[in-house]
Amino acid sequence: MAAMTTRLFRSSTYAVSFLQRSLSTAAAATESKPHSSHPRIDPKGKNIQWVFLGCPGVGKGTYASRLSALLGVPHIATGDLVREELSSSGPVSKQLEEIVNQGKLVSDEIIIDLLSRRLEKGESKGESGFILDGFPRTVRQAEILTDVTDIDLVVNLKLPENVLLEKCLGRRICSQCGKNFNVATINVKGENGNPDISMAPLLPPPHCVSKLISRSDDTEAIVQERLRVYNEKSQPVEDFYRAQKKMLEFVLPGGIPETWPKLLEALNLDENEVKQSATA
Repeated sequence: MAAMTTRLFRSSTYAVSFLQRSLSTAAAATESKPHSSHPRIDPKGKNIQWVFLGCPGVGKGTYASRLSALLGVPHIATGDLVREELSSSGPVSKQLEEIVNQGKLVSDEIIIDLLSRRLEKGESKGESGFILDGFPRTVRQAEILTDVTDIDLVVNLKLPENVLLEKCLGRRICSQCGKNFNVATINVKGENGNPDISMAPLLPPPHCVSKLISRSDDTEAIVQERLRVYNEKSQPVEDFYRAQKKMLEFVLPGGIPETWPKLLEALNLDENEVKQSATA
């Protein structure tokens, strides 16, 4: 990802040539191979180019960040970029605030601009490879990404909508340390042959309890609108990658203790093997 510096979006046109230059080094560093539904990942490879898809609240950030730490590649979450911009009082923060508070999707133009700035910073630190979380969210964004690089794998996380709603409403952030927690205890009976889903709360340590806050967009009305918008705008992205045979569908079986080992199994990753490789 060393050449990943030029802006993705410039003067109201998509700078596809930027992404071609910005991704060329990372793409050249790994040999492109078609993935089966159970791809084998080389734990020594640091130049993976993955995308995480899924409805708001499904856990994309949780599992993408864990894989990022395990594999030694940056986790780039566009939702985090949006929130950082909102808190910065930057040039588009007011426009972003209105969009987020209505549960709408942020425009391609803004997302691509924020993403390109993040990639510029990453290049200056020598980052290589990436796990994208929250991009692409539209077929247009997916087409732009496909034009300029070969995504290795798309992990599509799935949960029933009623579970997603409970998860989103239970999310909390410590206003002091910035860590994420969840106070919801979820026990949902499976329907139509689907298994029951149980998720224990992810509670904060005592020193964070009094400092917990909710995200401004985690109200029931806004979450339901975000889920509706996702179904309308982003699910076609699933079909886009499914047609390319790069999609790994993964239904979360429960909370982190149940899900993490099964996700690693689905990815054909051995956590101990990866850690040993990293220290070798």
